[in-house]
Amino acid sequence: MIGPRTILFFLVTLFLGWLAGVLLNYLADVLPQTRSFSAAKCHSCGTNRSFLDLFWMRRCHSCQAGRTRRAWIVQISALSAVPLLGILPPPALGFWIALLVFLYFGVVFIIDVEHRAILHEVSLVGAILAIPFGLWLNGWSKTLLGFAVGFGVMLGLYYFGILFNRWMSKARGQEIDEVALGFGDVNLSGILGIALGWPRIIVCLFSAIVLGGLLSGLYILVMILRKKYQAFTAIPYAPFLIIAAVVLLYMA
Repeated sequence: MIGPRTILFFLVTLFLGWLAGVLLNYLADVLPQTRSFSAAKCHSCGTNRSFLDLFWMRRCHSCQAGRTRRAWIVQISALSAVPLLGILPPPALGFWIALLVFLYFGVVFIIDVEHRAILHEVSLVGAILAIPFGLWLNGWSKTLLGFAVGFGVMLGLYYFGILFNRWMSKARGQEIDEVALGFGDVNLSGILGIALGWPRIIVCLFSAIVLGGLLSGLYILVMILRKKYQAFTAIPYAPFLIIAAVVLLYMA
């Protein structure tokens, strides 16, 4: 029989899930534009939106534009995920720390998918969060080594991607602007190295590369079949790193 405390906990996590969706949507809207906690604006006419507008997912009072598809997807996903997190938190983290970590992951995930960028300001916050967490979970030596490997390996791949683009640009006689990895991916890998420590960061990087390769291949196949494929189309890489990191946190 389900007791009152269980029902109360579910209702609290349900409310926190809705609030988490509001926060994620707000940050994903304003940070790429202003790099600060500025006023949220309507995506259509630019009118300022109040907190209650965001909380209740209201239409814009000026132009009557509704919330975007992404906003609804994030809101519903958070509403579902936070109660599930309350039931099954990562063993090493517990619910509250896991909620904070996953909110950070969510901000990085959404912004990278939408804008193909990992903001330096967001990376700085991630490092501040990861250092005490990594030291607590791994100890200083594994934390430091995890950072060095995560940052160093991805930095090497970043410069390899730049050299490859230059070589392909010369071979094709056409400048290629898209890059496989941005420096934000390097920063994120360093942050994950701090959080996961050595040797789990190696597993994270390898898993992300394999997962990224599989899903990228599937994406290319679908685009070819739809006759919409364009060579050197950038695919966000942060989601693969984050998915791998979440799985490893549950295995800690």
